[in-house]
Amino acid sequence: MIPGSLFLLPEQSKTAFLSVILATLSVEKQDNTHKSGNHINLLPKQNLMLLTVDVGNSHTVSGVFSGQDLLHQWRLKSDRDKTADELAIRYHSLFQMNGIEKEDITAFIVCSVVPTLETSWLNFAEKYLTGCSTPPISVSHKTNTGIIIRIENPAEVGADRIVNAVAAWQHYKTALLAIDFGTAVTFDCVSKKGEYLGGTIHPGIGISLDALAGKTAKLPRIDLNRNPMPVIGTNTVDAICSGMLHGFGGMIDRMTALLRQEMQQEDEVVNIIATGGMAEMIAPYCSSIKTIDPLLTLTGLRLIYELNRENHNGSA
Repeated sequence: MIPGSLFLLPEQSKTAFLSVILATLSVEKQDNTHKSGNHINLLPKQNLMLLTVDVGNSHTVSGVFSGQDLLHQWRLKSDRDKTADELAIRYHSLFQMNGIEKEDITAFIVCSVVPTLETSWLNFAEKYLTGCSTPPISVSHKTNTGIIIRIENPAEVGADRIVNAVAAWQHYKTALLAIDFGTAVTFDCVSKKGEYLGGTIHPGIGISLDALAGKTAKLPRIDLNRNPMPVIGTNTVDAICSGMLHGFGGMIDRMTALLRQEMQQEDEVVNIIATGGMAEMIAPYCSSIKTIDPLLTLTGLRLIYELNRENHNGSA
């Protein structure tokens, strides 16, 4: 059946079709050949295959690691109403397209800023990832991350910010700022001792554009120009682009300078690393961003899983 034709079926037929898929996902494989139709999965069964999931307000980024190597990565829109079964159907297709059997996934970790989706992902892992050798992990302030959270209320800090801090700290082992360009732009500060100190939160580029278009009568919703442009816009679209690109670039430099000044002790180095969908677009418009790591959050999830796996094995 052509996938798109599902939507042309009567409701009763849709239900029956989806039930068949879910039943297929729940069946345990009885052999180790990992065959799927005419396809033979060549991934070694004995290797750790870790599914990492970063659930944001706008997008969900996921990836499969074999050891330290990222084999596959996907970026999808976050749908707060998705159930565990619907996630299973979606990832069944992604796995098949990339030659992965669900039994190949031997570990799972998620960080989520959307509570309903956090629950759905954990239910998905427990119900469908039958090859996992350890319980699924959801990152929070209570998770063993290897860094100390020194803020007034640790429960308030977003899981993604903790994960970014862990990955950045492991990369530099110095005082640092991790900047994430997501739905919000966040600055996270880590001391040279590996202490999470807090940071700042700003409206993101996308929601700023939405607010500008939604709250004004004549300003349009635009797509930002990736090409370098002069500060003075000679038409409405260029004026908005300039305001966003140069404006956010200026904000990055100003906040970086202020945070560095507050963190820095004597000649201490404070490194800066950026991540997120808009990082590469804004970087040319500021002077403070030298390093961009689009995989920072997924890497942090892998590091946290490895730390907790060692603890789990040690207590077993």
